[in-house]
Amino acid sequence: MNWAGIFSDTYIVGFVLLFFRFAALFIATPIFSHQNIPMTIKASMAFFFTIVFYSSMPPLQIEINFITILIAILSEFMFGLVIGIVLQLAYNALTFAGGQISFMMGFSMASAIDPQSGVSMPIISQFLSLLGLMVLMAINVHHWLLLFIDKSLSSVPLGGFLMSQDLFNYIIHAASNMFMVGFMIAFPITALSLLQDIIFGMLMKTMPQFNLLVIGFPIKIMVAFVVLIATLTTTMLILKGQMLEAFNSLEMFF
Repeated sequence: MNWAGIFSDTYIVGFVLLFFRFAALFIATPIFSHQNIPMTIKASMAFFFTIVFYSSMPPLQIEINFITILIAILSEFMFGLVIGIVLQLAYNALTFAGGQISFMMGFSMASAIDPQSGVSMPIISQFLSLLGLMVLMAINVHHWLLLFIDKSLSSVPLGGFLMSQDLFNYIIHAASNMFMVGFMIAFPITALSLLQDIIFGMLMKTMPQFNLLVIGFPIKIMVAFVVLIATLTTTMLILKGQMLEAFNSLEMFF
C-alpha cells in the first residue's frame, strides 16, 4: 500500500474539506443540530463519517495553497449551512404555527426553552417541534441527509460550491412559504377561536352576568386542545410533505 500517496497534501486537504462539509451539516440541519447533542459528539460524528465516506471522495480539483484552502473551507461551510436553511425553513413552519395557536389559546406568555433550537418559545410550539422531530426520525430524514452528502461528492466537488441565483430565489420563496404553511396549520384553531369570540361577545350583550374570564377562556382552551388533537395527524403529514419538497429542491445543488 502506498502510504506516502495517502498522506499526500491532496488527500489531507480533501479529508479536511470533507470533514468541514459534515461538520456544517451537523451544525445546521434538523435532528443533528439539536442543542442537547454536545459539540464534542457532533465533531466526533463528523470525523467518523468523514472516515466512512473518505473512500468515495473524488480527486481534489483545487490548487493547494493557503488562500484556496481557506476559500474552500468557507465554501464547504456555506454548502452545509444552505442545506440547513432549506430544511429548517420547512421544519419551522411547525413552530410558527404553534406560536399562532398559543396566542389564540392565551398561552403566549407560557414559554419554555426548546431543546431543538435552544431559544424560548411557547409551549405549543415546543410540543409540535418535539413531535415533528420524532416524525423526522421515523421517516429516516437523518439517513436522507447522509445519502445526500454521498451523492453530492460526485456532483459538487469539494471546495467548489457556489451560491446560485436559483437557489437564492428558492430560499426566499421557502421563507414566505413557511409563513403560509404555518397559517394553514393554525387556521382551524384560529377560525374557531374567532368564532368563539363572536359568540362570547353576543352572550355578554344579551347576558351581562356572563363572566368571560371564568367561563370563556377555559372553553376556548378546551376547544383548541380538541381541535389540535384532531388535526395532529394532518399536521404531521403536512410536515412530511414539506420536508420531501425541501429535499427534492436540494437537486438544485447539482
